Amino acid sequence: MTSAVLLDAGVVTRCRRRVHLEHDPTMVNATKAPPDPAAEQRMSDAAAHRRAVADRLSRQVGAEWTEVPAGEGPADRERITTAVLGAGARFVWGGLLPSDRSGGRRGGIDLLVRDGSGGYIPVLVVRHKITDPGTGARTTPFGQLYPGSARVDPIRKVRPQPRDQLRLAHAHRLLQAAGLAARGRAMGGVIGLDADVVLWHDLDAPTWPNGRTALKEYDARFADRLAVAAAAAGERDALARPSRILECRSCPWWPTCEAALIERRDVSLVVRGEDAVSLRGIGVSTVDQLAAQPTAVEAPAQMVGMPFGDAVLLARAWLRGASLVRREERVLVPRADVELDVDMESFGDAGAYMWGCHLSGADIGEPQGYRAFVTWDPLPCADEARSFGEFWSYLTHVRLRASARGLSFRAYCYNELAENRWMLGSAERFAGKPDIPTLQTVQDFIGSPQWVDLFGIVRDQFLCAKGKGLKMIAPAAGFSWRDPEAGGENSMRWYRDAVGMDGGEPRPDQRDRLLEYNEDDVRATWTLRRWMDSPAVYELPYAGEL
Repeated sequence: MTSAVLLDAGVVTRCRRRVHLEHDPTMVNATKAPPDPAAEQRMSDAAAHRRAVADRLSRQVGAEWTEVPAGEGPADRERITTAVLGAGARFVWGGLLPSDRSGGRRGGIDLLVRDGSGGYIPVLVVRHKITDPGTGARTTPFGQLYPGSARVDPIRKVRPQPRDQLRLAHAHRLLQAAGLAARGRAMGGVIGLDADVVLWHDLDAPTWPNGRTALKEYDARFADRLAVAAAAAGERDALARPSRILECRSCPWWPTCEAALIERRDVSLVVRGEDAVSLRGIGVSTVDQLAAQPTAVEAPAQMVGMPFGDAVLLARAWLRGASLVRREERVLVPRADVELDVDMESFGDAGAYMWGCHLSGADIGEPQGYRAFVTWDPLPCADEARSFGEFWSYLTHVRLRASARGLSFRAYCYNELAENRWMLGSAERFAGKPDIPTLQTVQDFIGSPQWVDLFGIVRDQFLCAKGKGLKMIAPAAGFSWRDPEAGGENSMRWYRDAVGMDGGEPRPDQRDRLLEYNEDDVRATWTLRRWMDSPAVYELPYAGEL
């Protein structure tokens, strides 16, 4: 039997409703959200990483390397792949496997490796970390592309990346359908961001919850998505309804789903994901029904994202047009005579290139306002130590000046995890260099009352229907960013241009853009804190009165 649709590996980790919309012929002309520049940049970076890995591997294996031309159309790529696999090529890069029309599958894999049985093992190249420090991962050195050579790694453990295993399972099923899979246990390899080892996954091992294997998990998910897509393609009753989840923020179909959710006042407008599913399970499918629930009773549904009572209060606030609610009758935020707002900018895991500060409060003989400590050498670089050392020296100088005048001091950030990570990491990596604090010094500071995370204060004292991120909360305090594209992911793109990372000349205008963005971030926390400590915050609804 031939399937009415052919699906790629991505469907098994994609929203079910999105799968429906992508295959519904009546939605061809539906309005979609514009492409996300940050997502496009990630895809470009991933493609560049795959190309770099392919070039390294091809140099290592030499004449046994075969590459399917990427510029060919799908039909030609599939034909070429089938031919080179049939000829017994040992290493095939960029192949598009024969479509499995009975199983409803299509797709390819970065690398196919021929094993001793004459079949092929899929290898995936990804631009994310695949291991963490520890033990237990089965790896081979980069370039050793046979799982039979894998050994238990004494310094690496597997970092959970379910999507990688599901993509390998998809390729394995395609190979099986074409009669090209290696015999024995289903294996697949992954080369990650560091490109130092090949991590091998046993897709037949019971490593998933409840003893499931990666293949069984894949089969169940794929069968579900295939049914959803087939129903949509045949214009039959939909098997997937819209519901707000985390993925919606970057989904091109969000305008369509949002309109449908608002029209029926869906409960997922207030609580998303599993919580919305749980509430529908007890007959609470709209915001109105949720708002009508009593708060002072045992939760009738199991909630994972927030307590049931908070969900009810948010629903009541939503009905009043409010997205932010005070939990407490009185909002408390720690203040000091001298205050310093801090925001760090990093580029992925490569390093922290900027530490921005905004000084306010009592006069300590230092210019108030914004200043930044930055390196424009492309990360990772030695100059990062200088910029961090200068930041730490300034922070210490301000603290000492305040103390010498008998003034209290506090420094503020928004979500301390990022700043703490790079302060601690910089102290470790650059130990012994000029102006670099000891690890203990950093630990003492971030554990002291002088270091205040405003995110924690917002989390504890407010209910937030649209999320607790600074870009969501600061506008309630009257703050707006000067750059309409301000955001962490966009800043990654600006940074690449600012330092000429992609081979072009460094762009001073993008450096200015990053400095302005960083300044606005510290001004945002300054504005937010002052607002929370002012009468204006009491214009928000109080949970006890909803």
